Amino acid sequence: MDKNAPHCIAFAGTRCIASGSLADVAIRVKEVNDTNPDAQILVFDALTSESIEIDCRGSVADMLSRIPATRPEVSPVIEEPAPTAVPAGPGRPRLGVVAREVTLLPRHWEWLSTQPGGASVALRKLVEQARRAGAFADRVRQAQDAAFRFMSAMAGDLEAFEEATRALFAPDRESFRALTANWPADIRDHLLRVAEAAFQTETDQDAQHA
Repeated sequence: MDKNAPHCIAFAGTRCIASGSLADVAIRVKEVNDTNPDAQILVFDALTSESIEIDCRGSVADMLSRIPATRPEVSPVIEEPAPTAVPAGPGRPRLGVVAREVTLLPRHWEWLSTQPGGASVALRKLVEQARRAGAFADRVRQAQDAAFRFMSAMAGDLEAFEEATRALFAPDRESFRALTANWPADIRDHLLRVAEAAFQTETDQDAQHA
């Protein structure tokens, strides 16, 4: 999702009643709840679709005091201690390269020795390729999980729910859009935003970052 997307989104039944920061959404939720205590209100993290509980008791100030002031923009990053770098020898460029032992079978060393630039260059390329491939797969999986979490909460009783779920994990964008086309507009539109990354290919991703 876009980094400027709202942090939270709230629904009363099938209608979206608020989106934005947690505090702003909570205020709107309290307004609706005070007007209609029987309203079925659900609040979600707009990125992960995790459910967010808002206690509307008391005044607005009371309510806001019970919720976090902000939601982190991104998940915290746990940094590992940096390994000690090997001092650069004469003429060696300062590339931030760290020397560590790598254990491979003879056939692996034989193949690496035939690659342009030698074993070190080939290994770095392989690691970068694997890192990018893993990051892409993680984003797709996270989008699928978020979309399914939202679908299960908001659309479990709607027509073609099971078929749409299969299309989500297929992944089949066109079928997913067709199967959800007749769902309530607010639910459908938010779901499509959440699920968009689930249907991206690595080519799509490369084009976005070009």
